[in-house]
Amino acid sequence: MTTNPVLTEERYSPFVRVTMRIWVKSYRSIIALISPIFDFLVRLLVAQAIFRSGIVKIGDWDTAMDLARFEYPVSWMAPETAAIVGVLIEVIAPLLLIFGLFTRGAALAILLLLAVSQIEYVAIDLNLWLIAILGWYVLRGAGGFSVDRAVAGGLGGSALPLAQPFMRLCRLLTEYVAPAWLLLLRIWLAVTLLIVAGVYEMARPELLLPIQSFIGVGPGLAILLAVALIIGLFIPVTALAMIFLTSALAAMGLHPDLTLFPMLLLGLMLIFGAGYLSVDGLVSRWFESNILFDRKYDDVPAHWPHIVVVGAGFGGLACVAKLKNLPVRITLIDRHNYHLFQPLLYQIATAALSPADVATPIRGLFRNDGNVRVVMGDVSGIDAATQTVNYGQNSLQYDQLVLATGASHSYFGKDEWAPYAPGLKTIEDGVSVRGHVLRAFERAEASNDPERIKRLLTFVIVGAGPTGVELAGAIAELAHHGLKDEFSQIDPAQAQIILVQSGKRILPAFPEELSAHAMASLEQLGVEIKLGGRVTNIAADHVQIGDDQIIATETVLWAAGVVASPAGKWLEAESDRAGRVAVDEHLRVKGYENVFAIGDTAGSNGWKGDPVPGLAPAAKQAGVYVAQYIQKQLLDDSSAPPFAYKHQGSLATIGRKSAVADFGFVKLHGAIAWWLWGAVHVGFLSGMRNRISVLINWIWSYFTMQVGIRLITGKDSGA
Repeated sequence: MTTNPVLTEERYSPFVRVTMRIWVKSYRSIIALISPIFDFLVRLLVAQAIFRSGIVKIGDWDTAMDLARFEYPVSWMAPETAAIVGVLIEVIAPLLLIFGLFTRGAALAILLLLAVSQIEYVAIDLNLWLIAILGWYVLRGAGGFSVDRAVAGGLGGSALPLAQPFMRLCRLLTEYVAPAWLLLLRIWLAVTLLIVAGVYEMARPELLLPIQSFIGVGPGLAILLAVALIIGLFIPVTALAMIFLTSALAAMGLHPDLTLFPMLLLGLMLIFGAGYLSVDGLVSRWFESNILFDRKYDDVPAHWPHIVVVGAGFGGLACVAKLKNLPVRITLIDRHNYHLFQPLLYQIATAALSPADVATPIRGLFRNDGNVRVVMGDVSGIDAATQTVNYGQNSLQYDQLVLATGASHSYFGKDEWAPYAPGLKTIEDGVSVRGHVLRAFERAEASNDPERIKRLLTFVIVGAGPTGVELAGAIAELAHHGLKDEFSQIDPAQAQIILVQSGKRILPAFPEELSAHAMASLEQLGVEIKLGGRVTNIAADHVQIGDDQIIATETVLWAAGVVASPAGKWLEAESDRAGRVAVDEHLRVKGYENVFAIGDTAGSNGWKGDPVPGLAPAAKQAGVYVAQYIQKQLLDDSSAPPFAYKHQGSLATIGRKSAVADFGFVKLHGAIAWWLWGAVHVGFLSGMRNRISVLINWIWSYFTMQVGIRLITGKDSGA
């Protein structure tokens, strides 16, 4: 047994090494989260301003032509041509800008139109702010929420003529020229402020500089801001100060016609910083070389503590997401290369969603974190004496070990039931159960035996916790709505769904009133509920309840119990009957100072002395706690409080318009709970793609009453 390592590097204090890294990494994470959203907002607002101008001209074309002829003639273009070209740009380019399609070209077209307007017509600040914003999009392109970004990878490797040179040009502009534009914008704004302060003069400054937008700024403040902009010092803070300053000037009535566009440009500077040739850039490079070491895993100092996290479930990911901000090396091991959102696994089993909708590649979650290594492997043992984790034919040493290995089905010693009653824990389980359920309808359609048809259309779910209840409701809706008019010989709506619960009520972890509401909702869907019925046998063609009740069925689904992973056996540690490893108040495995267990792996009494439930929020809280505990160790701080689980509520859905929700202080059921259930689950999904995909599938299913993933995969054992 070893003590926990403390950083040995002496150039910087623990505060600098740990705290500063957390601050910088957290700031970058926030920026990475909001930048695609802000980018889309900027494109949307710029596009609507230009598009509105084009629509107004189309609506009154005669006036538009008169303006082109007499008010704003272009010396080098016929008025009719100028009007038509201008309107086409103002209508088509904004639409492209919104969708992020040919963004650079669309932005360039609008920029040129505004430049002509600024030079040939009347010089106004609005044109200058828009030109500055559009120049950024010409050089950098659209952000994450755009068609351009979505197709960039495939386009660069395609056989389209000039595709590869074009993509290389775009990368050159993005990586090298766009930061130079930030430098030009800083100088542009600094010169404007110096003129406002009376330090500098130039002829017709309103043609090139947004002078009017800063009238009223005091000379001292203007000079201070100009100096910060020129040297590139604290540019995000400077940009934020200028946003507040311009807003205050507008509120004071000095600029009643001030638009949002100065704030949008300053917002871009706040998010993307000063670019190169700036003090901020030097500081950033110093942090990268001395604090972050985030470029690639080989750059991470070898003396940093090595944290091995086994399991990429909710607890493991939450732990790594916090640990990555610390000066540590992290290896995340999982038997799969994806994180599975288990609460929606039953929707794969009932053909509502596809596996890709509820699973996210692990590597994509940490691709920007150089101190995180993701390894796909099946852990087979742990040697605590040598601090070694064995997986496959490989092994690696750890300084700290976090076990977040989850749980699997438990048949309470009746493992021979497994082939006849599959459970739901993995994607493979979900796809297998989907095939099991859909194949029952197909076999019934193909059968000429009335007794077997009845047996095939009888579905038994064992266990009435959230998974069992959700399965029962989903299968009932599949039978009544999703498969309606799909078969010619059978009526899927005649299917019998039976939910078996050994206890006195369904959803025993919920308050009795919510259990009653859930039971009533299931019965309205046609689900038959058998309470107080202990399953005593499961075979290929029947289920036995108690001593004498037999239900003829060929489709049984198991949702009755789980058992923890063999982590306790790996360590020869104390475990309970469900395999959960005994842990102390800090979630350390008893007898081990540097091994932690979280989630379904741990037998913690951190819920005010009661066992912590096997829920996703509990696992996430435990993962965050362990990361914070390790952080305190790095700071040589022994003041870590015990782990205390904070219950955030329980949710379970029954059907397309019904759910139950228990938050302790408030209990909900019916449609409002169903909407809340959907919002929470979409919010907790990993990745924007998954959230959008799930929403689209749910909306489609809700309004059409159909499910789209009715595929049976895998070998058929017989008809």
